[in-house]
Amino acid sequence: MRIGLVLPAVPGYSETFFSNKIKGLEANGYTVILFVNSCNRKTKTSTKTKVAPKLSGNMVRIGMISFYRLSYSLIFHFKVSRRLFILDRDDGINFIQRIKNIIINNHIFSEPVDWLHFGFGTMVLNRENVAKAIGAKMAVSFRGFDIGIYPVKHPGCYKRLWEKVDKIHVISNDISELVYKQGFNNQVPIIKITPAIDIRFFKNNHKTEYNKIPHFITVARLHWKKGLDYTLEALALLKEENIPFHYTIIGDGPQEEYLKFGTHQLGLNDYVTFTGKLSHELVKKKLEQADIYLQYSIQEGFCNSVLEAQAIGLLCVVSDAEGLSENVLHNKTGWVVPLRQPKLLLEKIRNIINLPQTEKDTISQNAKERVKLEFNIKKQQKEFVGFYENN
Repeated sequence: MRIGLVLPAVPGYSETFFSNKIKGLEANGYTVILFVNSCNRKTKTSTKTKVAPKLSGNMVRIGMISFYRLSYSLIFHFKVSRRLFILDRDDGINFIQRIKNIIINNHIFSEPVDWLHFGFGTMVLNRENVAKAIGAKMAVSFRGFDIGIYPVKHPGCYKRLWEKVDKIHVISNDISELVYKQGFNNQVPIIKITPAIDIRFFKNNHKTEYNKIPHFITVARLHWKKGLDYTLEALALLKEENIPFHYTIIGDGPQEEYLKFGTHQLGLNDYVTFTGKLSHELVKKKLEQADIYLQYSIQEGFCNSVLEAQAIGLLCVVSDAEGLSENVLHNKTGWVVPLRQPKLLLEKIRNIINLPQTEKDTISQNAKERVKLEFNIKKQQKEFVGFYENN
């Protein structure tokens, strides 16, 4: 079986979800072809990769590339180009966009595949007919942003997709519910395959020893959806109660200045450390030095960092945003707090600090065992093989 995987770029070092999926499929005899918008030469892959035409920059250059790609498609892939043009026309897509669709999907036409799988929901927009045009089945993966945020700004954006998709992949039950809320009523299956982590790497065999001064940690992109401002508000309240602590935030992103200024305004400069982006090895080291992991997101598809923290043995506190309440089982493998309520987060953190050591150890052990059993790479790879084989 041949699987065409449509992604923004070749998966990088940190994008383990896709790289592990590709390795698992290839190990089971599948042929995987990557269709990407860009390809960083520093990102190495042995998987066959086809790059989309770059239609940006100088207008003359864009015109020349477009003319070449369109001519090439009409000469060497006339049947596929004609089929896509007609399918798009029947959907009411205007003439200019139909021509654009032939040009931007030109790199896909030459590769016969059984499945064309769009790795993100937003990547399929205006390309809903490409799979049928090349004679393949279409699969689409939905994560947090694709279905939780993008449709808020673009209502009804997936209406055309719902009528054409053959199988949908989601990473949590809450994401599945959002798919239905966006108007999906087809009978094709929605399959949940959660993220997975390298449990051999994120492993801590040593008995957990808690710091005398509680050390909190978060690994996240500095983005509004991560709810870090609410986390800082809760910790400012903890400071007012004269409870000592330290908080480490690992990551970078567009809200770095906003969050650092908020830290200053809340009087937390001596309590909070921003490390920036770190390697996996350094992230693991920082996790091993911490006590409690905080992921108080406003919106979150699932979050690998929470899985990694649980595998290390940290006590995890998360919000109830989308997949986080599946990632952490409340009062069993960690704690789930309603989002946007820093006072409730404060109460939970205070309660955890005061828990007896035996209760902390039980929660920590439960989390480690569940991650090892439910969120390992081999299990995920087996599920993706079944995703394409099972009707």
